[in-house]
Amino acid sequence: MFRFAVAACFLGFAAVAHAAEAPADEAAAALAQEVAGKGWIVYSARSDNATWDLFLSRPDGSSARNITNTPDYEEAAPRFAPNATRILYRRLAKGTQINHDQWGFQGELVISKPDGSTAVAVGGEGEYPWASWSEDGKQLVCLEKKGIKIVDLGTKQVVQELPRKGIYQQLFCSPDGKWFCGTGNYQNAAWTVVRMSREDGTLNAVHVFQNCTPDWCPDSEHIIYSSRPGDQKSNNGYGWTQLWMSNGDGTDAQLIYGEEGFHIYGGHLSPDSQYVMFTKCPDDGGGAESKGALMCVMRMADAPSIGGESPELHAKHANTKNGPVHELTFGWEPHWTYENVGATE
Repeated sequence: MFRFAVAACFLGFAAVAHAAEAPADEAAAALAQEVAGKGWIVYSARSDNATWDLFLSRPDGSSARNITNTPDYEEAAPRFAPNATRILYRRLAKGTQINHDQWGFQGELVISKPDGSTAVAVGGEGEYPWASWSEDGKQLVCLEKKGIKIVDLGTKQVVQELPRKGIYQQLFCSPDGKWFCGTGNYQNAAWTVVRMSREDGTLNAVHVFQNCTPDWCPDSEHIIYSSRPGDQKSNNGYGWTQLWMSNGDGTDAQLIYGEEGFHIYGGHLSPDSQYVMFTKCPDDGGGAESKGALMCVMRMADAPSIGGESPELHAKHANTKNGPVHELTFGWEPHWTYENVGATE
């Protein structure tokens, strides 16, 4: 098992294990109640004005509110700063279709308060591509076609440059500031989740073949990502995307959640590593081009879990816990903080 899972994610399992023995709907309701007061999530979703807006809600889906409500724009992919005093996101022209593989190159980068106020465009169309926060929130980590650039937010000056070494999307800095993770071509293998040293650019594969949307776990030692194993017979041999986790050096790969009939994306751990949030969508790509996908939350103590009947998955992963999964609403790229950013309720 993961070292950090024993130390953090699996803490408190005994206290909640009884919920998994209850009927599925009761267990999911108990899980929802358990996470309801644990901070806030921000995500993008279709609003009543038919465009993509940003929403803030409790991690059980309650107290949801539209924090941008801009009928003349499409907003996507929000992320809290490490101290949650700001969020960054991409703002696109109205009617622009969000590309689930290219969204980091789309639109302009905007930074606002976590309630959506004081929104300021940092750059123009296509500038600061794939921008994400540094570990202290003082810099932006950007993935350009010519390389990786670290930009000081105060001065807009580039303070560090590294070759991208095949990384082409979803670049994120580890919470301790020592590493990057991303999706790239590595040793002639496309769609490989990789880890890069921020100090010298040394690269290693985390998981090879049909992997994407990596994100750091709070311990800076593990990476959670989506993976579509190539040995699946279901879905006409195409298979279904699953949620996995590995050590940063690529060892100890473990299934977190899978469900035949759905592609699992957007994996993101709670700040204390006790829970994981993800989306599940019948169409590959996570629903960015349409209305998003159903956002879900589960306990890491219940990993690995398999949803639905999923006979092929159950045959390959016999020892699963199959705990409850709480379903929220449709959204895309949820991000979680325990800071009290929604205190206006």
